[in-house]
Amino acid sequence: MNTTTNPATTGLEGRQRHSRMYERLMFNSLCQALVGLILAVGVPLLLINGLRPWVSEMRMHSVIAASGGFLLALQAIRHMSRYPGAKAFAYVLPAITISYLLAMSVLIALDLRFSRIVLGSSWLAAMLICSIGFWAEQRTRIRKLAVVPFGDYRNLFTTRGARWNLMRAPDLGQERYNGVVADLEAEMPAEWQRFLANCVLNRIPVYDASEVRESLTGRVELNQVRENSFGQLAPNSEYELFKRLFDVLAVLAVAPFVLPICLVTAVLIRLDSPGGVFFVQERVGQGGRPYRMFKFRSMCHDSEKSGAQFAQANDMRVTRIGRVIRKTRIDELPQFINVLKGEMSLIGPRPEQVKFVNEFAEQIPFYNYRHVVRPGITGWAQVTQGYASDADETREKLEHDFYYIKRFSVWLDLLIVGRTIKTMLTGFGAR
Repeated sequence: MNTTTNPATTGLEGRQRHSRMYERLMFNSLCQALVGLILAVGVPLLLINGLRPWVSEMRMHSVIAASGGFLLALQAIRHMSRYPGAKAFAYVLPAITISYLLAMSVLIALDLRFSRIVLGSSWLAAMLICSIGFWAEQRTRIRKLAVVPFGDYRNLFTTRGARWNLMRAPDLGQERYNGVVADLEAEMPAEWQRFLANCVLNRIPVYDASEVRESLTGRVELNQVRENSFGQLAPNSEYELFKRLFDVLAVLAVAPFVLPICLVTAVLIRLDSPGGVFFVQERVGQGGRPYRMFKFRSMCHDSEKSGAQFAQANDMRVTRIGRVIRKTRIDELPQFINVLKGEMSLIGPRPEQVKFVNEFAEQIPFYNYRHVVRPGITGWAQVTQGYASDADETREKLEHDFYYIKRFSVWLDLLIVGRTIKTMLTGFGAR
């Protein structure tokens, strides 16, 4: 007997199957967290405490703190893994280290005794587990996405980082997808609108096409920025206040380690070439206000006698010591003074010279919007793109800056910290 398939029924079955798959993924994530907690906390405790049925109060405090630190690190890593180019080894170290330090700080603040051996061994175990687990996940995870054929969707197929499948009808059929991508501002027939609504009801993720493209490229394209979208780009004011407090505390905390490096660098600069130790230049800060930015001098003392200009690859104006401190970013350390004064942040868009800002504001739409947050010593554009040396590269840099402002959060800042460390070790983008 011949049978016919009802398209509506097939679509409902497909959505229910995807809903069950979503529930399984949530259950698997919970199991992974539980197994990780046992390996990162339980195993080190077993090795230290042995098979004794009792655990001292000091070690119990340490177990609770290690558990909290591990779960916090796991949450941070999962948030950071959503960003483009986020490699496990780049963010596992700062995420786990900061999480465990926060847990230890709580114990110290509460005046509770704890075992450094338990916390230290748990930190090492967490590093190993998360590095292996998330490295394997990044190696194998490629999202498969269904694309709704309306509006601005064609440029998705040139974007790397996902497997795209163009839909011919409002039905997922027997295929399994990680989500559905649509231009949510485009006009589409009523049956496609119902399809997207049913996907959401059945826990199938529905993503806006521009948001997906941003998440894969790490840039907010200028042709996607409109005046009525500035509200989406506004930074979180509560996090901005927390970030300011953290900047000051972090600078004061690392000062004992940074000051000796600065002293040695200053001596080497004076011995290497004539001129002052510091290079002071007017830059544009938050709100478009100019300020004086400090750097160690890495070029000959008359490097800008012909006016302001971009640094080029293998720039002949750079001194011998200058090449080293530019590659390792040691030349940026005096900007800690600007951070304490509130003119800069540790992380944010790099400040530009007044002359270039005036030029780019004329050439590039919405350029001045990058001044909505404090400029930073390091930033998303620096760890992703490197230095910009002309107007075209500056446009790309601006798109990275908009991405940072739009996703202004502790998770992205943690990722930038990890990638900055990698940049300092490899010299990426130095000129």
